[in-house]
Amino acid sequence: MPLNISRRDFLSATLTTAAAAASGAFVPSQIRAGEFTGKIRKAVKYHMIQAPELSVREKFQMLKDLGYDGVEIRTVDKANENRDEVLAARDEVGLPIHGVVNSSNPDIRTAVDLSKQYGGTSVLVVAGRVNKGRQYDENYREWFARLKEAAPYAEDQGIRLLVENVWNGFLLSPMEMATFIDEIDSPAVGVYFDCGNVVRFGWPEHWIRILGSRIVKLDIKEYSRDLQKNAGLWKGFDVEIGDGDVDYPAVREALKEIGFSGWATAEVKGGGRERLEEIARRMDEALSL
Repeated sequence: MPLNISRRDFLSATLTTAAAAASGAFVPSQIRAGEFTGKIRKAVKYHMIQAPELSVREKFQMLKDLGYDGVEIRTVDKANENRDEVLAARDEVGLPIHGVVNSSNPDIRTAVDLSKQYGGTSVLVVAGRVNKGRQYDENYREWFARLKEAAPYAEDQGIRLLVENVWNGFLLSPMEMATFIDEIDSPAVGVYFDCGNVVRFGWPEHWIRILGSRIVKLDIKEYSRDLQKNAGLWKGFDVEIGDGDVDYPAVREALKEIGFSGWATAEVKGGGRERLEEIARRMDEALSL
């Protein structure tokens, strides 16, 4: 993305960046000129780094060199077996671990502890699964109770429990998801909104406006209705960020309307340096970073 800024604007941006750094505020890893620069922080999931020849520190350094502002790690990732190495990589490189992904693991407290240890701010939660053998209302009651019970502990630790909209047959509309979050009635519980997951049956910008400030973090990927129709349901995800049916200009407008700022994490097919560089470029374009 070209940087068409004047010398005065550049000096102003430089002074602002220096002041922010001195105050400990977030500073983008690169000087950019997008609408959401400094408002949205760009990350990837740790397991997307497919470079087995690199150490944990080298992986963190590569992400920082490519312009990522942070990383998110799953509770099941093997890297957690040596947390000291992960923490050292974080500190030496200066790349934050903004949260952990716990999916539908019912052990939420352990995930909260891990996120806290890594300096994260959230645990991504998948609220169960509804299928032929699993009643909808049963799943609702169980995960409502589970999140309600874990919320005070998470709040005490400064960690948000963020429910993601996924293909689990549950919380199938933004209004229901909003009600579910509101009825738990805890400042620790919010939404981890996935832009690509709703395209199969809806429009991300509609969900964003309805969920509003409940949205704390974003997952970024794509979905193609054409591939869904002609190649199969799950094939709809086989499209690059910006090339599918997520209307990212409309998404940006909705995010602007709700005043969103925070982490946006790619959740797509990973790879080595070249692949991660491409993902970073596509995120910059889609989110105007």
